[in-house]
Amino acid sequence: MKIGMCMFLWTTSVGPEHEALLADIRETGFDGVEIPVFEGEPEDYAKLGELLDSLDLERTAVSALGDPAHDLISPSINVRNDAVDRMKWVLECTRALGADRVSGPLHSVLGQFSGASPTVDEFERAVESQRRVGEIASACKVTVGLEALNRFECYLVNTMDDLCGLVRRVGHPNIKAMYDTFHCNIEETDPVGALTRNKDQITHIHISENDRGVPGRGNIDWSATFEAIRSIGYDDWLTIEAFGRGLPDLAAATKVWRDFAESPEAVYRNGFAHISGYLAKGASYANG
Repeated sequence: MKIGMCMFLWTTSVGPEHEALLADIRETGFDGVEIPVFEGEPEDYAKLGELLDSLDLERTAVSALGDPAHDLISPSINVRNDAVDRMKWVLECTRALGADRVSGPLHSVLGQFSGASPTVDEFERAVESQRRVGEIASACKVTVGLEALNRFECYLVNTMDDLCGLVRRVGHPNIKAMYDTFHCNIEETDPVGALTRNKDQITHIHISENDRGVPGRGNIDWSATFEAIRSIGYDDWLTIEAFGRGLPDLAAATKVWRDFAESPEAVYRNGFAHISGYLAKGASYANG
């Protein structure tokens, strides 16, 4: 198992100015970081990858589609083509970074609503678009981990069953699903069941408290969650995703109006200890 820290807590654009922070994250014990991909060119991410290599930090990527001009389920073929081109850029940046996966709500536009439930036509367009994205992802040797978001952030897929139903319809090995404890805490009647019955599609897991603050300080049933992770044989990234008020635009997008921790250091240091403790318990249990 690998433990990661999403850089959303500080920025959507990681650069050399974050070297000291990245070094401290590594010193804390993290195996890697999750790098936002929202701006720049592949060359910029290649340079960042070199910095991460020098710090002995592995990496994954995270992104989202925030512009209505990049709508993979639009009725307009021209808009869908532009959205696929945007995804091509995301995937090329991810490859340049040296990451093998990019996760996020990369199925529809974040925060865009039709005022109704998703239609059959929208799902059909989603399947078609994701198959096209899957071919590009395959060429880049990157896996896309689609994320189900709560009903206040998207409307296409809110539950793991809906998300994984879409992924199965797509049927492409480079299009998979990610599991996020924050969103599942809102939308699932049985968050653990949502994970275990969709275990065949899970490529990435976000560890996020119910308030998006310090993992372990909220009401997520972590004992049941980590037991489920162990039981399905998942042995990959567990990445902390938390948010703060440091970036006004990101805080507004994630509806963060107050501080959830006394400091960012409390989030990643206590969060790392939280995950490590449960992993140690699981190892002890497995060893009898």
